[in-house]
Amino acid sequence: MANAVCRGQSITGSRERRISHAGGVLAERSRATLSRVSTNLSAGGAVDRPRLHVATEEIPDPGRLSGLLPEPGALAWIRRGEGMIAFGEVARHKATSIAEAEQWWRETSAQVVVDRGLDGDEPAGAGFVAFGSFCFDHDNTPSESVLIIPQVVIGRRGGRAWRTTISNVGGDDWPSEDGPAAGAGALPVQSPGAVSFADGKLSGPEWESMIGETVRRINAGKLGKVVMARELLALAANPIDPRWLVARLAADYPACWTYHVDGLVGATPEMLIRRESGLATSRVLAGTIRRSDDADHDLALAAALSQSSKDLQEHEYAVDSVARALAPYCSGMNVPDAPYVLELPNVLHLATDVTAVAGPDASSLAMAAALHPSAAVCGTPTDAARATIAELEQLDRNRYTGPVGWIDADGDGEWAIALRCGRIDPDDPRQIRLYAGCGIVAESDPAAELAESVAKLVPMRDALGS
Repeated sequence: MANAVCRGQSITGSRERRISHAGGVLAERSRATLSRVSTNLSAGGAVDRPRLHVATEEIPDPGRLSGLLPEPGALAWIRRGEGMIAFGEVARHKATSIAEAEQWWRETSAQVVVDRGLDGDEPAGAGFVAFGSFCFDHDNTPSESVLIIPQVVIGRRGGRAWRTTISNVGGDDWPSEDGPAAGAGALPVQSPGAVSFADGKLSGPEWESMIGETVRRINAGKLGKVVMARELLALAANPIDPRWLVARLAADYPACWTYHVDGLVGATPEMLIRRESGLATSRVLAGTIRRSDDADHDLALAAALSQSSKDLQEHEYAVDSVARALAPYCSGMNVPDAPYVLELPNVLHLATDVTAVAGPDASSLAMAAALHPSAAVCGTPTDAARATIAELEQLDRNRYTGPVGWIDADGDGEWAIALRCGRIDPDDPRQIRLYAGCGIVAESDPAAELAESVAKLVPMRDALGS
């Protein structure tokens, strides 16, 4: 695997250097201004919303996005070198549900004052955006979902690059372009150092036993499929900087969506929903096999995966759940008859891309609310699977397997499923919890499922390596 690591390099050119300098300034200023401009809402509570000013301008290509993150709290959404990074906070909304967050975003977006500085059609993500990360099950976690409006967004897509600045109308929280020299730059990125790993609440054999009980319940006719997760606890010698992980994941897994939102960092291959220019797309992954070190053997593994009755059944459950959930929001849906094999550096997945025409009032976040939790991360029937997870899994998924991504003022956006990820402990940043899950059906073998979970932990384990 490649070992491209961000070390906080400056980028050339006075205009581009201001991007780096602004990050250092905002890292301090946002803490001072956040209490003044934040709009956290309690359920059912009325609050004055900020009147926001949004300005977007075209900029020269800034280069590698993962090298622009100015401080550990910076947000990231990167795939194949394109996407967005963001820093500073204008508002942070703690959501009680995806639907409630979508309503908050609609009301907030209606109050912005926008200066459009790009010629022609704007690239996806240019303009007013928020980044978000949502819990898997709000009823079974003390954790909170979050939607964040940043102060600065740097984007790169389709051969164009832009910078969006968002500020409170009448406020003084945005640093001047003519601020101090760019020598301050980004904060340096430190290696995690030596990392040790330990099982979560369940050891490997105990997790296998839990999978065996799940299979027994499925064969008793109570369930069709259940997705069971396990966690691995990692302890590093130094505080874990998300930028270290983002740089390595983006380099090693370019076909995945590398993300960082509020301490949750990973590289997911599964797009829950993308809405762009009226087209909705959902990528469904279910059915997995670990790759070998031999290309010819991998071809044989791919053929076996595409003919496996166990994996095809698991995949069909997931595709059907997505198609049913999207139907009320879309028209002209296309669901391929058979999946294809998606090749990642560590595993092979059965994959299906479902496409449809989105309704005019169906925002990306509204569709994410309808889709989550899909059978790919929960199971079927949904309520029975969720109850089984809460009873047997013995871990708090937090925001693992929840939607993670971004939304713009028009409702377009990308919401992936938070997979291949870890959550940095906010109280001790030397610690991170890594997660992996497996779809369990009637033919599942506990030992094989444990091996699959080990394969799915590889991206984050490798990213933590010095």
